[in-house]
Amino acid sequence: MKNNERARVFQVATGNVGSEMIKRLQVHPDLNLIGVHCYSADKVGRDAGELAGIGSIGIRATGTVDEIIAARPDCVTFHGVWPDIDLYEKVLEAGINVVTTADFITGHHRDSNHPAREGRSESQIIAAACERGSSTFYGTGMNPGMAQVLTVVNSANIVEIENVICIESVDVSCHHSVDTWRNCGFGMPVDDPETVRRLELGTRVFEDGVRLMADCLDVEIDEVAFEYDLGACTKEIDLGWYVLPENSLGGCYLKYVGKKDGVAKVELHCEWQMTPLTQPNWNIKGGYVTRIQGDPCVYSKQRILPKPGTDFTNASQLASMGMSVTGMPALNAIKAVVAARPGIITSKDLPLSAFAGRFAV
Repeated sequence: MKNNERARVFQVATGNVGSEMIKRLQVHPDLNLIGVHCYSADKVGRDAGELAGIGSIGIRATGTVDEIIAARPDCVTFHGVWPDIDLYEKVLEAGINVVTTADFITGHHRDSNHPAREGRSESQIIAAACERGSSTFYGTGMNPGMAQVLTVVNSANIVEIENVICIESVDVSCHHSVDTWRNCGFGMPVDDPETVRRLELGTRVFEDGVRLMADCLDVEIDEVAFEYDLGACTKEIDLGWYVLPENSLGGCYLKYVGKKDGVAKVELHCEWQMTPLTQPNWNIKGGYVTRIQGDPCVYSKQRILPKPGTDFTNASQLASMGMSVTGMPALNAIKAVVAARPGIITSKDLPLSAFAGRFAV
């Protein structure tokens, strides 16, 4: 496609992130939304704009992969909570590119922690479909995803690096996804071993963030260790969309530490607060922090704030901002992905323009 042409996009899923992206696609200068695919039978046939809460946009939600392929989009953007490997395979082998925010950055996590199908890992299935269709597959998000790109860029003026840490320090109560947090053990007793098991399993994709940074920084790591501190709710907390019993997991400090010969080289930390009423609790910074030890040392913080005039008392508006920063790295990368080589790619393979926002038209 030509540089001045808008990419034709078919979106999959209309949950928290998907609904927000339908709104954002209405004003994106590079992209043209041509279809929306839903999994729920009660959504199929309804106007996609109405599903997103913005009124009719003239696009009816479909429910089959064949309808996606028949529309011949330049790219499918996938915003489901969990990957759909069958959908990926069919779309990619039909020659349609895929950008996803669902649990995939480098593929290491999915291949290591999810069972193979017919003796093939998920990455092998996806790569083979890309080869058959001469198509491209890219996974991103805010964290893991863009946060690690910010950290890598912050290392550009350092002579010698000793240790790199990317930190997400956020209040996560505005991320209204019961499935996500239940999968990570939030709301379970902190003294239940199953809680830690779930927390690690539900966050292991952050290992991909470590491996992406290590790859960009050209440093070898031989293990990625999981470390944690748990914050227990000091009383029952009703968030309105989720209830956290007393002594249940309501906050945590996670570390994924990439090591070489036992020495920490590249780290990704998550400082998450569902409620400040936990013991212990943390000083949430409301953004993304890079700490680099070396010559010289770097400390950098990116804060993400609501648009001026936003009603801070409106929880849904704050939740909307969180969903927006999760999905926009995918939308802004689409034209670069369409132009990229076939196969599975990571952020290391894309030009700087893939990580740029757009001015309002």
